[in-house]
Amino acid sequence: MFKEILREVVENTDGAVAGILMGFDGITVESYVGESAGVDMETVGGEYSQVLTQIKQASALLEMGNALEVAVQAETMTTLMRLLNDEYFVALAIQPTGNFGKARFLLRMQAGKLLENLV
Repeated sequence: MFKEILREVVENTDGAVAGILMGFDGITVESYVGESAGVDMETVGGEYSQVLTQIKQASALLEMGNALEVAVQAETMTTLMRLLNDEYFVALAIQPTGNFGKARFLLRMQAGKLLENLV
């Protein structure tokens, strides 16, 4: 079920190459890697899980509410991460020429479905 959702998001977003559903503990629930990915999403997710934990804490400390979405744009890849709850997040790797807006939309639309199947 999770792999199907990740595949759908990756394949329907121009420039997306991989997606992962991961716990903040760095353990992968599921991932989907496209044919031309060239990225290790488990490593990416594991590293960003630590950063997301700090962002969640900062958001709470600043009384801004829950953090919902974080994007890191690097020279060769943008990583879009959507926080699902206190335990899980989903991340999508997108090439610089990819459709970032559609990626945000699709992750937001699929977040509820992912959460339903996590519990």
